[in-house]
Amino acid sequence: MAERRVRPASTAKKHTWRRATRPPAATPPAAPKPPASAEKQREADSVIHAALYQGGVRVATPPSLADTFRELREQRDGMAWIGLARPTEAELLSLAAEFDLHELAVEDAMEAHQRPKLERYGETLFVVLRAARYLDAPEEVDFGELHVFVGPDFVITVRHGAAPDLSAVRRRMEASPELLKLGPEAVLYAILDAVVDGYAPVVAGVQNDIDEIETEVFSGDPEVSRRIYELSREMVEFQRATRPLVGMLHALMAGFAKYRTDEELQRYLRDVADHVTHTSERVDGFRQALTDILTVNSTLVTQQQNAEMRALAEAGFEQNEEIKKISSWAAILFAPTLVGTIYGMNFETMPELRWVFGYPFAVALMGVVCTALYLVFKRRDWL
Repeated sequence: MAERRVRPASTAKKHTWRRATRPPAATPPAAPKPPASAEKQREADSVIHAALYQGGVRVATPPSLADTFRELREQRDGMAWIGLARPTEAELLSLAAEFDLHELAVEDAMEAHQRPKLERYGETLFVVLRAARYLDAPEEVDFGELHVFVGPDFVITVRHGAAPDLSAVRRRMEASPELLKLGPEAVLYAILDAVVDGYAPVVAGVQNDIDEIETEVFSGDPEVSRRIYELSREMVEFQRATRPLVGMLHALMAGFAKYRTDEELQRYLRDVADHVTHTSERVDGFRQALTDILTVNSTLVTQQQNAEMRALAEAGFEQNEEIKKISSWAAILFAPTLVGTIYGMNFETMPELRWVFGYPFAVALMGVVCTALYLVFKRRDWL
């Protein structure tokens, strides 16, 4: 999906949120504190970026959360944009105390593994998003989770996972000061847009996987069933990530008039909603296609098994026919062998031993028995 170019909203009515007066940041609940060096190291690892903006332009880049809180209190019409990845509990509690975040939203951000949703707590919006990216090497979809707190003068992002790349979102917004000037709502739009745009490579990768699976199904690859199952599970997760976004964006659009959202920003959010709807429909189509492919694969496997069973039955029938022939000839050859063995014992008192016609009689007896057996087996189609 190509990135949409942002046009400055020069004539649009600007919607501004006034910063509420807050007392100094409250101290988090008492807890055993680790050494100062370890605490600073964890904060450095989790804080991706913190910046202050005024009039759509970055005015400060505080090195820590405490500096961000202090400098934001000193500004009159500033906005803080704080990005964290897998933050510590102490960091989230300090953010909650400074920006008066609801405890339920903070608990969700700590635990992660939340469904996409949009909640409003007073003047603060809490948004949970499921980002996705396609990994080419293993040919699988990797999902990340993003929690966004949007207040009158702040945006806080808590990321669990590699996606999305919020640094690119920040660069895009800083390159469009007229849009960034619209405040935290504009930042929320940019984040939503980045998450939805990130679905496009996933859709393309999944479409390619489905094309490959169709080829493998008709080529008789024995591993294709496993691949269909794994991709179906990924599509279930993808569907859970995209389908709630449709309702979330419609809820945002329903509040345009109430919260006096900028008209240009309304257009951008409607565009994101259109892309989400399109992506959700594609994902639904992928699930249906995989279900159909699995059915076709089961049918082909059944047909192949039937063909193998038929071939085995035919081979068994041919083998039985050969056994019949061998058994028939063995019985035919056994008769003269029996007669010859008896007359070959050469006993003195044996009847017909000195009979003139003894030899011709024995040969004739052998011939009659063999002929009779041959006719019997022939009539029974053993020969």
